[in-house]
Amino acid sequence: MIVSPVSRDLLVADPACSAAFYRDVLGLGSIVNIDFRKGSSPPQSIFIETSDVAALRESIAARGAAPSEIQRVNWIKMEMFEVRDPDGHALWFGQSFNRDTIDMHTSAGRGQLRAMHPMLPHSDVAAGIAHYRDVLGFTINYAQDDLAVMDRDSVRILLVARGEKFSGIGACSAYVRHADALYAELAGRGANVQGEPVSHPWGLRDFRVLDLEGNELTFGQTFE
Repeated sequence: MIVSPVSRDLLVADPACSAAFYRDVLGLGSIVNIDFRKGSSPPQSIFIETSDVAALRESIAARGAAPSEIQRVNWIKMEMFEVRDPDGHALWFGQSFNRDTIDMHTSAGRGQLRAMHPMLPHSDVAAGIAHYRDVLGFTINYAQDDLAVMDRDSVRILLVARGEKFSGIGACSAYVRHADALYAELAGRGANVQGEPVSHPWGLRDFRVLDLEGNELTFGQTFE
């Protein structure tokens, strides 16, 4: 029933007890990878997408948990319920109730706007090219002394020479398929990641990366 992979680290009082709860009571399989470590922290929230929210709630309740009633969360177009684990961490299970009409990524050929290419200032464009290629996984579409066009999948970023016209620090965001997998890849390459992916109540799980010049890239996965 779980359709979106989740990978998290959690501080808990008793890792073995928590592992048993997540396995035996919540029935979470390998698609949800929780690394339990002994310790304490404020309650965390974990968002998990399911293909049948009502059936999942029923099965969790039958195994002894106390799930909340299913709520219709209109701003993210999901039906959700909450379960608290033994340490008070909140697990939210959700299913889109408007999948046929929501289109977060308009197909090519539909609508007026087709793509946006953010321009990120660089004092050293050549160093920026190498960083985006070797660390962030982009390929070089075009490059010259004061400009580079960097592509990855369907995303394009322009690295421009810092000057009077392009100064300061830039920022941009991209939707991704699997935030945790991309986080692991970029962290493994030595990217300047600003913390692990975080799930937000508005239906986005994201993390941030700073490039060599301090420009901020946010990569987010929706729960739709």
